[in-house]
Formats: sequence, C-alpha cells, structure tokens
Amino acid sequence: MNIAGLTKTTLLDYPNHVACTVYIHGCNLNCPFCHNGQLLSVNNKAPLAETAIFEFLIKRRNVLDGICITGGEPTLQPGLIPFIKKVKALGMKIKLDTNGLKPKVLAHLIEDNLIDYIAMDIKNSKEHYPRTVGINTVDITKINQSIGLIKASGIPYEFRTTVMREFHTIDGLISIAQWLGRVDNYTLQNYKKSDNQLTDVTYTAFEKSELETYRTRLSPYYLSIKVK
Repeated sequence: MNIAGLTKTTLLDYPNHVACTVYIHGCNLNCPFCHNGQLLSVNNKAPLAETAIFEFLIKRRNVLDGICITGGEPTLQPGLIPFIKKVKALGMKIKLDTNGLKPKVLAHLIEDNLIDYIAMDIKNSKEHYPRTVGINTVDITKINQSIGLIKASGIPYEFRTTVMREFHTIDGLISIAQWLGRVDNYTLQNYKKSDNQLTDVTYTAFEKSELETYRTRLSPYYLSIKVK
C-alpha cells in the first residue's frame, strides 16, 4: 500500500480502544476543507514501507488493541485487503475510515470479517454533495449502497459530518438524517482549519452552543448523536 504516515498511539481515533493510525495516500474526492490535503495524490512517494509498519505492530501488539486506517481514501488501495489480513493475523482489531464510494470493497471487508469498526463520512445532503466534495458529479447510488451495507453489517459504526457555515444548515442536516434513516451513531464534527488543508480558505466553524441546539433538533433521528 501507499502508506503516507503513522501515528503510533491514539486514544481518540478508535472509540474505547488504544490504537495506532495508518494514513493512506490517494482520494477520489476533492473536499476544499480537507485537513489531510497532502494525502490526496496517489503519486506521492510513500514515506513508510509496509515492513516498517509490521515491525512496529509486532513490537506493540501487547499494548495496542488495533489500528485505524484512514486517508485519503483507503478503499482505493489494491493492497488494502492483504494488508488488513496481515494485521488481523496479529490479533489486532481494524477500524476503517471511508467516504463510501467503493461499496464493493466495503462489502468484501464486511463479508470476510476483516473490519471491527467503520466510520463513514456523510459530506452533506444529496443535493449539496458535489459542491461540498469539490467534484462535478457524485455517484450517490454507491454511497447509498455503503450506507445499507454498514447498517446491516452488525459491526459497530458511526456516520459523521464535518460542518461549517459555508456548506451546512440545520435544514441540510435534517435532510441527511432523513436520508440515513435510523442509525446507531452519528457525529457532528465542527470544522477546524489545518495546516494541511487542501485550500487556503478559512471556513467558518459553528459556535458550540449552536451545534448543541442542532444536536437537540436532530436527536429524534439517531440512537446516539455526538458533537465534537
């Protein structure tokens, strides 16, 4: 795999687990607010070899519960499934971050019991998806397939939306909720500018009190809703 980097320990990325995070190059979206903009190109030289990752995992397998695989978009990588199988052979759990545009890969991972937690980004309501993700057309059918796969998988999961005033309104968030249907976990993640953001634009975060109000209005749609 084209591995961009490694965070050796995280208590935040994988809920209720001590984990490390592996970052993967390449993405099929172009979200202008992406905080990992340096990872979007698949042509970037990978600074980390898989052998280095597994040397680290073997040394830390008595400390780490599992690993988070994020990006970029991990499901674009041809070597993702073999990589995950090697990690699982070490007795570690896998959390996968995805944008849901590769449902066939997701289905394979679920059917073969290769992932233990899924976090899928829902960028916006259907009508505002292209503008939000920075491309002209988005295959919503594939996103719908991934939503259905995740909800039916029996695997712990969350859907999440990174929100900012320029792209999101309460009406749009309600539209997302109606689209998703009843789901176990949903997270409103407030925008924060990163040094690695894809564009130089500084978008506008919501006040925490506003997001708490939004959480109250959205709570009938979700079993659990968090604000970050």
